[in-house]
Amino acid sequence: MTKQELNPDTWVDSYSDYLFNYAVSRVNDAEIAKDLVQETFFAGLKSAKNFKGEAAERTWLISILKRKVIDHYRKINSKKAKSMIRITQNQNSEADSNFLEEQVADPMSILENSQIENEELGMAIQDCISKLPKKHALAFTLKTINGLSTEEVCKELEINPSNLWVIIHRARTVLMDCLNNNWFKI
Repeated sequence: MTKQELNPDTWVDSYSDYLFNYAVSRVNDAEIAKDLVQETFFAGLKSAKNFKGEAAERTWLISILKRKVIDHYRKINSKKAKSMIRITQNQNSEADSNFLEEQVADPMSILENSQIENEELGMAIQDCISKLPKKHALAFTLKTINGLSTEEVCKELEINPSNLWVIIHRARTVLMDCLNNNWFKI
């Protein structure tokens, strides 16, 4: 495998659109997404000396952006008052199927049939997520979209795993209803 090299002079032209689309799909706010992409480029410049060349430049920048998105949600969560509503515990477990995630096409996938359809579905998903209660949307986004571990999400939201899975289950149910009403019946 050939060692990759960084070329920061081309980052904005080559990767800004991709990084912006990635960020806006995670934070659902164009201005915040722009800021995160800018922070990503700045962090990339600062840590260029640590780049080992084992990953493609874009992959390396995406990994930086993922951390910036996580940091963004951590910052939001740390500002929230401790008086967040606690959801009653339930015996739901991780055995719940990831039915929503399994049925929805990845809007970034080049293997899917229709790019326009994937973009529209991605927008419909983001619209449905924006209608969730803030805590549900945050839990769902951190766990399902950003791929944080159960432990990380529970620590961020200051809840236990049972609470998390109740929240995730409820979010999935609401999202599936929303998608059924606004997307699948077209």
